[in-house]
Amino acid sequence: MRSTYRALAYLIAAGVALQAASVALGFFTIIHEVEDGGVITAGYDYDSNLGIILHRIGGLGIIPLSAIALLVVSFFTKVPGAVRRAAAVFGLVLLQIALVFVAFMTTSGGALHGLNALAVFGAAIWAGWRVSHPTVVDHGEIVAFEDQTTATSP
Repeated sequence: MRSTYRALAYLIAAGVALQAASVALGFFTIIHEVEDGGVITAGYDYDSNLGIILHRIGGLGIIPLSAIALLVVSFFTKVPGAVRRAAAVFGLVLLQIALVFVAFMTTSGGALHGLNALAVFGAAIWAGWRVSHPTVVDHGEIVAFEDQTTATSP
């Protein structure tokens, strides 16, 4: 289960990176259309913009479903803190979706959406990394997660 947890966490982080790329693609597609003489109005057809389509699919489908899966898998990893880190990722993903609606009401919501994406990325990387690296517990023992062995520290 640890490898599944790690893969899901890194999938979420990669998804956030692809979200950044897709929103940039969408934005620069709009700029290119304007430079070619197009006019962007309230009736703009966002469904013809590949970047926007990909951003929607990732942000409302793949990443949230992956965050749910990470949270479910976290209960079976038997790694200290895995549930807490998965819950943090899941909570940040929920906040990210909420910030989309805020962004349509105020432009500062868009800025918060972008900043929160960095938090989702960082939390997902942290969750994936922590599951495969040892930690020192309170009584001075090092617990190696991968092989489930315990050795006292020097």
